[in-house]
Amino acid sequence: MHVYILYAHPSKASFTYEVLEAFTRGLKEAGHTFEIGDLYEMRFQTDMDLEQYGRESSQDTDMQVPEDVKIEQEKIANADGLALVFPLWWSDCPAKLKGWFDRVWTYGYAYLYDQNGEHVASKIDIRKALVLCTAGHTVGELEETGIVESMRRVMVHDRLLGVGIRHASLEILGGMVEKTGPARNANLEQAYRLGRTF
Repeated sequence: MHVYILYAHPSKASFTYEVLEAFTRGLKEAGHTFEIGDLYEMRFQTDMDLEQYGRESSQDTDMQVPEDVKIEQEKIANADGLALVFPLWWSDCPAKLKGWFDRVWTYGYAYLYDQNGEHVASKIDIRKALVLCTAGHTVGELEETGIVESMRRVMVHDRLLGVGIRHASLEILGGMVEKTGPARNANLEQAYRLGRTF
């Protein structure tokens, strides 16, 4: 399987980057291939400009999409799987990743309506997606506050399953307020396992 990995963290010295390395090591050992889209390194434009907004709001599929968006859509077209690796910031993904969805999930590609206003299938053909998220709070704390359920509904059900991805799941690697200790090792082992069994 070929996996497109979206990495959304500004630092390669972060725990999130260590998670990315563990996950990709597991993918390699399982015989998968992958490509990493480092949104910060790419300096991906996350704000939708007026021209792209005009295209999206007009729902005119004949209008061109921006070149950087087209490149991302081509990467997805070449992939069987999609993985998102990012830290949990203020109950959601970093703005870089949210902006990627805003701009890449374009009309006519991720969603389309027929003449009756009914939603029809997207052009996205991904078999499996994994949301791999690091967090300072424990998973238990995030479940108590409702953040886990919120992420499942928004990230998994709306942004992934909602555009036709056949299977999507969320894995939170939490308890990282302290950067050392058993939680760190357990989370890295889990990231590796998730790559190995992708």
